[in-house]
Amino acid sequence: MSTSPLSISSTANAPITVTGLASGLNTSSIIAALMSAQRQPVTHVINERAKLQGAESVLQGVQSSLEQLSSAVSQFALPSLFESSQTVTSNEPARVGAAVSAGAAIGAYEVEVTQLANAAQRTFTFTRPTREEAVTIDGQEFNITVGESAKALASTINSNSKATVFAAALENGTIVLSSRTTGNTGGEFIKVTGAGATLTEVAPAAKAGKNAEYKVDGVAGTSSSNTVKTAIPGVTLTLGGLTPAGPVTIDVQAPGPSASAVEAQVQSFIKLYNSTVEAIQQQLATKPPGRPQSAEDFATGTLFGDAELTGLLDSMRAAMYEPIKGLESGMASPADVGLSTGAPTGGGASSHASLEGLLTLEPSKLSEAVKTNPVGVEKMLQKWSQTLQSTINTASQPGGALESRAKGDAGQITQLSNQINNMNEMLALREKALQRTYAELEAVISQNSAKSAWLTQQSESLAKSGG
Repeated sequence: MSTSPLSISSTANAPITVTGLASGLNTSSIIAALMSAQRQPVTHVINERAKLQGAESVLQGVQSSLEQLSSAVSQFALPSLFESSQTVTSNEPARVGAAVSAGAAIGAYEVEVTQLANAAQRTFTFTRPTREEAVTIDGQEFNITVGESAKALASTINSNSKATVFAAALENGTIVLSSRTTGNTGGEFIKVTGAGATLTEVAPAAKAGKNAEYKVDGVAGTSSSNTVKTAIPGVTLTLGGLTPAGPVTIDVQAPGPSASAVEAQVQSFIKLYNSTVEAIQQQLATKPPGRPQSAEDFATGTLFGDAELTGLLDSMRAAMYEPIKGLESGMASPADVGLSTGAPTGGGASSHASLEGLLTLEPSKLSEAVKTNPVGVEKMLQKWSQTLQSTINTASQPGGALESRAKGDAGQITQLSNQINNMNEMLALREKALQRTYAELEAVISQNSAKSAWLTQQSESLAKSGG
C-alpha cells in the first residue's frame, strides 16, 4: 500500500493548510461547512445593523426637511411681511408706467400722452481731416487728428463727461450729435464751430428738443423728461408711447400690506410643506421586503407605520384648520384665508387615510382678506406659525425626538459593529483550531497507515523466509 507524505504548514497570520490527505476526507470542505454554520449569528447581527443604519439615515433626512419647513413657517411671524406700503398699477404699462414714490394720493387717474420728450439733434457729414483741427461743441473743445475716423471722433466726444452731447457715427459716414438731456431747446441748440471741412451740417436733418405733453384727468401738463414726477402727487410716471386709442388708467391703492408679497410667502410655504409631507408619507407607507437579501433590502421600510411620525403629521395637519384660541371668529385659522387641506379621516397609527390631502390655496380669498382685514390676517398667521413651528421643533430641533432616535440608533450601530468585530475574531480563532485539529488527525492516520503497511510487509517477508 502506497502512502502520500503529509505536510502541515502555517504562518503567524495565515490559516493552517493540510496537503496529502491521509484519511481521504475533504477536510477543507468540512471546515468550511462548520464555519458557515457558525457565521450565521454574525450575519444576523450584520442585518440588524443594516436596519439601524437605514433608520438612522431616514430619520436624519426627515429631521433636515422639517428644519427647513420650520424656518419657512417662522417667516410668517416677521413684522416685515405686513409692512404698510402703497401699490400703483397701469392698465398699459408699456405706454405709461407708474411707480409710487411716497405718500401717493389714492384713486384712479386717466393719463393721455400726445407728445414724448426728445433730445435735440444735428447731423453732419464727416470728411477725414488732412490737418489737425479743433472743433468746439457748445463751448467744449475737441481736437481732431490728421486722418482721424468718424468713429474715433464719436468715441472722444462720448467719453468726455463735460460734453453736452452724445455722438453716433453712422455707417454712411455721417455723425449725429444728440443733446444729453431731453426737453424744449428753442431755436438755439448744439452749436458747432471750428470744424472746417471735417464736419458739414445737413441742415434739414436738424431737430429741436421737445417737451413731453400729456393730460391727467383732462388737465394739460408738460415735462422736459419722459419721467414725470409732478403729474400725480407721490407717483412717478414713465411715458413710453402716445395714447391715440384713449387714456391709460393709473390706479393708486391705499397704503397697506402687499397682498402679492403675502401670497408669494404662502405659496413658497405650501410647496415646501407638501414636499415634506409627501416624503414622510412615502416612508410610512414603504413596507420592508418579505425576504430581504441585501443590506439595501434590510434598510428599506424601517419607518413603516411609525407611530411618532404619524402623530406628527396629524398634529401638523390639525394646525391648518383648528381655530386658534383668542382670535376673532372668521379669522382664526389658515382656512379662513384660503389655505386648506382635506378633512382628516380614519384613526390609529396604522391608518394612512388621515395623512392624505396636501395644502392648497385660494389666492383670491387670501388677497381679499389681506385687503379688508390686514391686522386680522397678520395676527392669525403669526399665532398659527408659532403653534406649527413649536409642533415641528419638538420633533426636529437639536435634542428633539428625531435626533434622540437617530443618536440612539447610532449608539446601537457602534455596539453592533464592535460585536461583529469580536465575533469575527472568535470565528477566526475557531477556524484555526479546526484546521489544526484536522491536521493532527491526518498526521495520526498517516502514521498508523505507515505502521500498518510496515507490519504487513514484515509479516509477508517472514512467511516467505519460513517456507
